[in-house]
Amino acid sequence: MTDVLDAAPIATSLRRLAGDGTLELPLPGGGHTWDRWTALRGLGARDLALARLAEGHTDALAILAEAGRQPVPDALYGVWAAKSGGTGAALEQGTLSGTVRFCSGAHLLDRALVAAGDLLIEVDLSRDGIERDGESWQAIGMAASDSADVIFHDLLAGPADVIGAPGWYVSRPGFAHGGGGVAAVWLGGCDGIVDDVVTYLRARRADEHQLAHLGAMHTAIRAAEALLRRTAQAIDEGTDPDPPRSAEICRAAVEACATGVLDRAPKVTGPTPLCRDRSFAQRMADLLVYVRQQHAERDLAGLGRRVLEDGVTR
Repeated sequence: MTDVLDAAPIATSLRRLAGDGTLELPLPGGGHTWDRWTALRGLGARDLALARLAEGHTDALAILAEAGRQPVPDALYGVWAAKSGGTGAALEQGTLSGTVRFCSGAHLLDRALVAAGDLLIEVDLSRDGIERDGESWQAIGMAASDSADVIFHDLLAGPADVIGAPGWYVSRPGFAHGGGGVAAVWLGGCDGIVDDVVTYLRARRADEHQLAHLGAMHTAIRAAEALLRRTAQAIDEGTDPDPPRSAEICRAAVEACATGVLDRAPKVTGPTPLCRDRSFAQRMADLLVYVRQQHAERDLAGLGRRVLEDGVTR
């Protein structure tokens, strides 16, 4: 794992993966969505900070493909669309301004797709007028993802920089598909922690309580995996009547799995690995932060409201 304060090794790994073709994933909805999500899951099991940047890059490439546009060769991309706490970017009279929070790869990426109101803007991050607030991210979890507030100061943006029509970014089919990809990365984070727990138990005699926790974690991961696989199949077959709701269900299911893993894993290991095994402690901290992209009961309430309104429970 990477030092929590040093994202440089993550940047090196990301460029290596992009350079050797590892990040050239099948596009969602093209018949190999499960292969795409499996690759993202594997990256999550390896390192969640790396996987966060890889997922953002591959999501940006999928967005560009859906819009019929070509990415800049050899550029690392991200998607910066957070509108937390009333912040966000806006495009007014041809200039991009505002603060966008949680911009992963703020200092590392070459280009970003930035949500500005109901528009999506492609931005060359080497331009003047872009400020990164390196002090905005104070968490230990996901520190190596180089996430920061980014402030755009009257950055000129012409029609060629706008991707899609107003509202296209969130209304396109790929928006829901991307949500499933993020859930796959979270599930990979669960895999990594449980792999560490198994390694820990194999070095000693496990008691029945430890085994019960391990069995519960394994069951939760397999159940979430089955849901993701079925959803990916429905996406490829075009048989899903409500892809946005399916993506919400996948994210909620993996969040519940992650919550269980974060609760049970330390009960198996006790405090020693949390205090003396940097890799394990970092995985735990990373997953705890990353899965909070899901808005917990707020998202569940929205899902429940839709179930109640349309009466579809199966």
